[in-house]
Amino acid sequence: MTSSDVQPRQDGDAALRLLRDGELDLEGRLVDASNTTLRGILTRDGATARCVYKPIRGERPLWDFPDGTLAGREVAAYLVARATGWDLVPPTVLRDGPFGPGSCQLWIDEPDDGEPLVGFVPAEALPPRWFPIAAARDDDGTPYALAHADDPRLARLAVLDAVINNADRKGGHVLLGPDDRIYGVDHGVSFHVEEKLRTVLWGWAGRELPADAVAMLDELAGQVAGQLGAELAEYLTLGEVAELAARVDRLRSTGRFPLPPQDWPAVPWPPM
Repeated sequence: MTSSDVQPRQDGDAALRLLRDGELDLEGRLVDASNTTLRGILTRDGATARCVYKPIRGERPLWDFPDGTLAGREVAAYLVARATGWDLVPPTVLRDGPFGPGSCQLWIDEPDDGEPLVGFVPAEALPPRWFPIAAARDDDGTPYALAHADDPRLARLAVLDAVINNADRKGGHVLLGPDDRIYGVDHGVSFHVEEKLRTVLWGWAGRELPADAVAMLDELAGQVAGQLGAELAEYLTLGEVAELAARVDRLRSTGRFPLPPQDWPAVPWPPM
């Protein structure tokens, strides 16, 4: 069985219908996730797709995010990503499932021969056009660098993370899809009203935003003030929506990628 007859870009509306209304049969649990994360198969009218289902009841309490809100933030991240026109987040909905309400996101299969864009590389052999982000050593003391490619697809994801205030952009949350596009996943700790940006994608810190990002932010500001803001208010507080609008305005004003915070860990742990 192929993982999906419905692809995120080719048939986005069909993916959303399947995510919302498809019969959900669970395959198993992703054991490395900190919150309950289940993989399942959706079926509806002959269409099938694999998905990631995160029930609200399986969310681990956090000191800085209200209980029971992570699933809604996953959906909000998809709505913002869709509004950018960059389609960097797989289709995601809030729906009922075998363990109650939760987020349900289209599963992305990564090709076996895909080249990684983020990871630990030998410090003496940094690939061309890669940014070193942090130094590390293995158990034998060999030096490595946490690094990522200077790739415009990743740059767009870095802009999106700044917009949604993503506190957990690990390298493992960057997926290369079969259509040679990248997708960001795991956005449950986003949209906080306080600055909490933590990411492995700091390579462009302080640099000017590319022209397509500037144009996107101009368009996004109007959408947040209108219909998009109303949609987001179903999943976020009004204060969080207002702060989202403020972050968009700050990025438009500076015209630059944000700098790492000085009073908050800049890189999530573990970074991958």
